[in-house]
Amino acid sequence: MPRIVIDAERCKQCGLCVEFCPVGALETGDETNSKGYRPVRRVEGVECTGCGICHLVCPSVCIEVHRDE
Repeated sequence: MPRIVIDAERCKQCGLCVEFCPVGALETGDETNSKGYRPVRRVEGVECTGCGICHLVCPSVCIEVHRDE
């Protein structure tokens, strides 16, 4: 099952990953990072397909998608 790793300190809450995720697996979180942004997080109960679009559109390069076999 694919796994998303988000570096919350690098996230600037631009929302591109949330907008472009084809299955809606990401959302803006409630907590803030040290810069005052609300980093994205996984949505409970929505399974990531591992497509990698979130990684590709992230301007802060804070999302990694791992396809563990």
